[in-house]
Amino acid sequence: MHDVLSEDEGEQYGVGGHGRSNSNLGAPKSRPQPPSSLAIMPGEDEDVEQSWTGGLAQGCAPVFQPFGEPALSSVSLTTPSPGKSNKLENIKNWTISTYKCSRQSLYEKLGKTNRTVDSELEGQIETLRDTQRKYGNILRLARALTSHFYHVVQTQSSLGECFSDLAHKSPELQEEFLYNAETQRNLTKNGQQLLAALNFFVSSINTIVNKTMEDSIMTVKQYEVSRVEYDAYRSDLDYYREAPKTEVNQMKLGETESSFNAKKTEFEKLRSDVQIKLKFLDENRVKVMQKQLLLFHNAVSAYFSGNQTSLEATMKQFAIKVKSPNSQPPSWMQQ
Repeated sequence: MHDVLSEDEGEQYGVGGHGRSNSNLGAPKSRPQPPSSLAIMPGEDEDVEQSWTGGLAQGCAPVFQPFGEPALSSVSLTTPSPGKSNKLENIKNWTISTYKCSRQSLYEKLGKTNRTVDSELEGQIETLRDTQRKYGNILRLARALTSHFYHVVQTQSSLGECFSDLAHKSPELQEEFLYNAETQRNLTKNGQQLLAALNFFVSSINTIVNKTMEDSIMTVKQYEVSRVEYDAYRSDLDYYREAPKTEVNQMKLGETESSFNAKKTEFEKLRSDVQIKLKFLDENRVKVMQKQLLLFHNAVSAYFSGNQTSLEATMKQFAIKVKSPNSQPPSWMQQ
């Protein structure tokens, strides 16, 4: 038999709600019953899914979720993979190495530390840089000459066409116009041959300066960075060798000695690479420049002396093809 609800309990549950009387406070507590508004009709309990808080199967009321399903954490709780650890370790080593190299470079400028010096190799490196600057100047002037001469040839071609046209329209000056038109055509033909020789010369010098020499310069830069790293770790090794023989210092000494040996091996390999590249670069440069300077001399001399036969022989000797008169002018990058 159900007890009569109090006035407050009646307002809470509404008419027809179920409550407890004060007489049952001392009785053993039974499983609480859901309000009538949440009561499950027979046959509907099979359609109700278990909620993430336990669900009806565990005796819990459905949880009201005004914002949809509860969000799950996107943070992985698993142990970091070895790849991430290696990446962090690489970043740490790079940071330490960068600090050591920056400190070494600063101390060298201030004269507070010694640096490894190879006088012979550094002299060869300085000669290479000076040679690259001078060859770069030759390349710049040769490009300017080629560009200017191209416009000269185009002007001669246009002038010859103008003379030829006037020869047909001016009978009284026909012979003079035809003579000058023929002269300009010959100059244009020879000029195109010289222009082809100049373009070949510019292309070869550009390869030497911006490819062959630049490749050696990049190796030199790697060698210089390696030299700074080698000296930085050598300074640290000297420091720990003279430091008090504590456990921490001995451990640091072992780590520094291992890093120093690795940097020493890398430094010696790059020094050997630089020596080999400088040797082959010098041999290749001499061979190429002997050919190119001979071409430049013969082509320019034959053109300005009016020796068409010698100019054609030079073009055949170096297997240079002449472009057609309607070819496009040099690009702005070549100029």
